[in-house]
Amino acid sequence: MKLFYRLSMAFLCLSLLYTQALAQGCVAVRHMGCAVPGNATSADFFKQRTGQWQVNMGYRYFRSFRHFKGDVEQKERLEQNTEVINISHALDLGITYLATPRLSFSVNLPIQYNDRSSLYEHYGNAVTANPEHKRFRTGSQGIGDVRFSGSYWLVDPAKFSKANLALGVGVKLPTGNPGVTGDFHKLDKEKRDYIVNKPVDQSIQLGDGGVGFSVEGQGYAQLTGGLTAYFSGYYLFNPRETNNVLRNPEATTIDLVTGYFSVADQFAARVGLSQSISVIPGLAVMLGGRVEGIPSSDVFGGSKGFRRPGYIVAVEPGLAYMRGKFSATATVPVALYRNRIKSYSDKLDPLGVRHGDAAFADYSVSVSLSRWF
Repeated sequence: MKLFYRLSMAFLCLSLLYTQALAQGCVAVRHMGCAVPGNATSADFFKQRTGQWQVNMGYRYFRSFRHFKGDVEQKERLEQNTEVINISHALDLGITYLATPRLSFSVNLPIQYNDRSSLYEHYGNAVTANPEHKRFRTGSQGIGDVRFSGSYWLVDPAKFSKANLALGVGVKLPTGNPGVTGDFHKLDKEKRDYIVNKPVDQSIQLGDGGVGFSVEGQGYAQLTGGLTAYFSGYYLFNPRETNNVLRNPEATTIDLVTGYFSVADQFAARVGLSQSISVIPGLAVMLGGRVEGIPSSDVFGGSKGFRRPGYIVAVEPGLAYMRGKFSATATVPVALYRNRIKSYSDKLDPLGVRHGDAAFADYSVSVSLSRWF
């Protein structure tokens, strides 16, 4: 049963990893958890689980508002009340099928609710244009991009259960709407309000509009009787350069570089330690670190289009619990370092001055549940 605990938490935490990789603000990482907290010394799990199903559900919340250009916070945005606020709720639903003791297949579908408020997208940040500092909202809700993946444990766990490594591949399909629109408030020359309906910001779009391919891994190593090291991570390749969503359809000219949304690569990884609590069977405490983000240039295909590349490094405390066929994990990643790196468009500036900003969250809250059937 101890190895059953370990592997149950493995599937649960990889699901959590994907759920947690949803954008922590304006850096739009799309819908990643731990790789196996707990203690295991038995091969019973692999003898009994073949042909079984696991249902997973992951939830994540964050509120981004703190602006960075590079790794320098733009504190004046908060002082002037011109910050952009993104509030995100994401639910990731997944099913895993264990074809053999070492081979599994999964499908995951995110459901998202996003709320965004700003000044600059509407009347503007300037006091002359928006003296009352009026803030307006846009949003999106619906399904995101579905993922199909397969994973294989390299070591036969029936023969050696104290450490293992699983590698996997996956495909992402563009089921999420990449062109959700919203109403933006503008002022005419007589200072009268009127509405422009156009695509909402990339950070709250439900999908990116491209077919993607991922490589992923997870692993664990039992260090002592109750202490386990874990890691997990993935990289999503998005070969398509841009989608068909025109950012500003009301404009008279189209920017040849940033006129459309970019279909960007993304990545996430985590590593940490898990300590089982003997006084409460099935409970473990976790402490680790994680990094997630979007590169300025993709591995395959072009890198034009509008994107806000950058990454977040966070410390990640959490709890994991298993009882019978039920498993749960909760973590609260707290940002230690945030960096909005230069985009492809920024790098085209011959003077090297242009450098866009992005808003990040201070922390996020993630919960994941699973049950074997």
